[in-house]
Amino acid sequence: MRALFLSLVLTASFIVHADEDLNPDLLLALQTALEQEDSFEDPYLGQVWLTKMSGPLARWFKTPEERFDLLSRIHREARIAGLDPGLVLAIIQVESNFDQYAISSAGARGMMQIMPFWTREIGREDDNLFDLDTNLRYGCTILAHYLELENGSLIRALARYNGSRGQTWYPERVLRSWHNNWRFETG
Repeated sequence: MRALFLSLVLTASFIVHADEDLNPDLLLALQTALEQEDSFEDPYLGQVWLTKMSGPLARWFKTPEERFDLLSRIHREARIAGLDPGLVLAIIQVESNFDQYAISSAGARGMMQIMPFWTREIGREDDNLFDLDTNLRYGCTILAHYLELENGSLIRALARYNGSRGQTWYPERVLRSWHNNWRFETG
């Protein structure tokens, strides 16, 4: 099984950006990310997804280890909430530009820009919204909730997420980012 896994890693490595050397550290980082992640039903597609998404993320995170770790966390939380991980990446890019410690003028916190009132609403006031896993869990859960409230309308759910109900500027920004940077087609 391990030999099959490593051969799949090598196959996936062919789609790594040309400026990123294929090296043992990269392969180890990818393997570690996939072994820790149970949200990838198909290990090969997981490798391909991590490798493909790692390229655009290199703008914010220099090492493959950082990128694969973040991508694995995003993938896990998105799948738990029933969301496309690429959509979550687009939201993060628009909301915080991948800054884990971002604070908006309205007081929203972290990568997914969660308003602190949410911790009080659910009775978990000690939750740290700068903690990456906590922030991703809140953000993905909130968006999934808004999708349900809006009967699956992504435009309306995104507007709610941003607090701009009835307007389309925010959903358009997120959808443009998703389309241009974070879409993953399996063929």
